[in-house]
This record gives sequence, structure tokens and C-alpha cells, in this order.
Amino acid sequence: HPLPTRYDAFLLLLASGIRFSVAARRSQATMSLTDVVPPGVVTGDDLVKLLDHARANGYAIPAVNCTSSSTINACLEAAKKYNSPVMIQVSNGGGAFMVGKAIKDPNAAAAGSVALAMHVRSVAKYYGIPVVLHSDHCAKKLLPWFDGMLKADEEFYAKYGEPLFSSHMLDLSEEPDEENIAICAEYFKRMAPMKIWLEMEIGITGGEEDGVNNEDVDPEKLYTSPEQVYAVYDALSKIGDMFSIAAAFGNVHGVYKPGNVVLSPERLMKHQAYTKEQIGCEDDKPIYLVMHGGSGSTDEEIKTAVKAGVVKMNIDTDTQWAYWDGLRAFEKEKHDYLQGQIGNPSGADKPNKKFYDPRVWCRKAEESMRQRVGVSMDKLGSAGQYPASSEPGCAQLGEKKVDIVKAAGFVAAGAVVGSVITLLAKKK
Repeated sequence: HPLPTRYDAFLLLLASGIRFSVAARRSQATMSLTDVVPPGVVTGDDLVKLLDHARANGYAIPAVNCTSSSTINACLEAAKKYNSPVMIQVSNGGGAFMVGKAIKDPNAAAAGSVALAMHVRSVAKYYGIPVVLHSDHCAKKLLPWFDGMLKADEEFYAKYGEPLFSSHMLDLSEEPDEENIAICAEYFKRMAPMKIWLEMEIGITGGEEDGVNNEDVDPEKLYTSPEQVYAVYDALSKIGDMFSIAAAFGNVHGVYKPGNVVLSPERLMKHQAYTKEQIGCEDDKPIYLVMHGGSGSTDEEIKTAVKAGVVKMNIDTDTQWAYWDGLRAFEKEKHDYLQGQIGNPSGADKPNKKFYDPRVWCRKAEESMRQRVGVSMDKLGSAGQYPASSEPGCAQLGEKKVDIVKAAGFVAAGAVVGSVITLLAKKK
């Protein structure tokens, strides 16, 4: 037999490396999460390890929409109390609210989203649990917001060797599938070098949320087909493996009584089986799936979705109510102490500052929201997965440095790709 060439040797080494990498990820998936992922904001390889662990161990992580430092802190406190990883996510409207509703600058939503991310990075590690920083639904008309966040990621990466956010979501489900997938692929090419996770949606989530109204959508579009899911997998897997798919199975945004929304979570396993067959892999769940519009879902529907490979479930409507409900209950209990600065049932000259101080009633809202986030952690099986670390915390505002020349070239290349994507979107 002829001696192996250097190229043959390279292929053997590459194959061995791939086998080792797969084996290592499977081994990590069976370990305790505290031995695999550090506390604080997780990005890149640590995020992959976290989601691998969730998929392999049959739990999902709640992703809660936050609009303020108060709602963020409530989620982080829930994660610490219930020993669970958590995802903090911001929507376009949430970012605009965070920067201040008086600001009408076209970049306001991006600026507010970055501010929210910086707050999370400033405090997350003090809570001793893994935190994923994520941006929520971005429709085609909101791509400038997405570009603004990616610019912040690139600048952060150039300084510290990791992106500001852990992941971003593109929701182009209202566009034709071909256009949806093509734009996602172009953005993913820009994100992959920074190891930013991409979440995309194919098939439409019904209802209304954050200004996006799909209440009158064709019911057939609420159910994604296995072929559609595989088309996404086929396109994005050629770029990288850090992506997840929000496949519609009757999901609806908003609040509904359990049973009033017709969900078909069993469809998700069909997506997994179809993709497994197409790529010829051993893994029964080759796709990372995401669940939107969980309000009104029964516990059994949620469990079925998680078993099918859902690693993330969005929470918004229920936590919005919980935040308000804590304030509502406090106002009802202390009503007579909240009618003026002076004078209450204890005396006409008694001050009421300790009742109307924002730190008091905001705290009641936080406590109620914390409890509701804990309910989701229990339902999704993430509670107890990560005993909160007792190690001293610190801000995660960047420590690592990268080669300046390489970083400058990377950011310039990213800007070029971003311009191309914007032109493609406009032409469509």
C-alpha cells in the first residue's frame, strides 16, 4: 500500500478531532452543569455547552422579556433562588423603553438594548448562575435595530474577544421561506466568527406581541412542516452549528386559558426525525428547537415540546401580569397610606414615605415576578440544574484583549457584510 500523503494525514487528524469533539460534548452533557458552565453571562462555547446539557438532560431554559433593571433583577433573583440558568431577552419595544420613551432617535431601540445588556453584564455574576443575553423577535422592518446590536457586539468583541450579547433572534417568518432563510444565512455569516448564537423563526406564531400582530394569519401558517425546518438546517449548518429554530406548532402570543390554544407539540419530533434521516446522524434530536407563545399551554404540552428538543421557551405575558399583580396587591393592602404624603389611619400627621418610596412598591412587583419566573423554571425542568455559586461575583464588562490588527479587519469585514445584507433586504 502507498504511504499516506500529508493530505491523507490531515484528513485522519481532522476526523479524529471531530470524533473527539463529539465525544467530549456528549460526555459534558451528562456531567453536572456546574462542572461545565461558569456563572455569569455565557457566550460562545459555554453557551453551546449549556444548550447541549439542556437538550441531553430534558429541560428547557426560560427566556424572559425584560424592559428595565427592575425586571432584570427579578429574573436573576428567581434564577438564584431556584438554582436555574436563565435567559434575559430584550425586544425592540423593550429597548426603546429602556433608553427612555422621550427619545425619538432612530437608533434608540439599539441604544436601549445595549444599555440593558450592559446592566446584565454588570450584575449577573453576583447571582451565581449562568445567564444568556438575548434579543427577541426582529422582523424585516426592524433590521436597523439588529444591525445596531451587531455593531455593539463587534466593538465589544474587538476589545474583549467575546460579543456583548450571547445570541440574537431574526423573525422573518412573514417573508417567503427562501428570502427568510437567505437573509438569516447572510447575518449568520457575520455572527459566526464571534460565536454569536442565531435563533430564527419559520412558520408564524399567532396573536399579538410588541407591536407585531398576527391575529388574522392563515391558520395553516401556524404549523411548520418538517421540510421547512430541514431547509433551514441545511442552509445554516453549512455556516456553523450555533443556531436554533422556532418552528410553529400552533403557538399564539398573548394570554389564553389552557386548552383554548390548539398546540401540536408532537409535530416537533417529526421535524427531528426528518432531519435525522436527511443527514444520516445517530442523534435523535439533531436540531435545537425553541418554543414561542407558551401562554395558555398545558403542562403536558410543555413537557412534550421539551422532550422533542426544545431548549428555550419565551415568557412575557405571564411575567408582565405577575409584575403588575405584585404592585396591585400592595396598593390594595396599603391604599389608605398612599393617598397623600402626610396622613393615614395611624394619624393625620403621620408621613407615608415608607409606603410610596419606589423602592418599596417596585420591590413588591419584583417579588411577584420572581415567583412567576420560578413557576416556569419548575415547569421547564431547569430548576435545580445549577446550584447558585457562592463565589464572590464581579462585573463582566470585558477583560480579554485580542490582536488589534485582526480585530480591526474583522470589524471592517462585518461592516461590509452588513451593508450587503441591507441592500439585499431593500431589493426584496
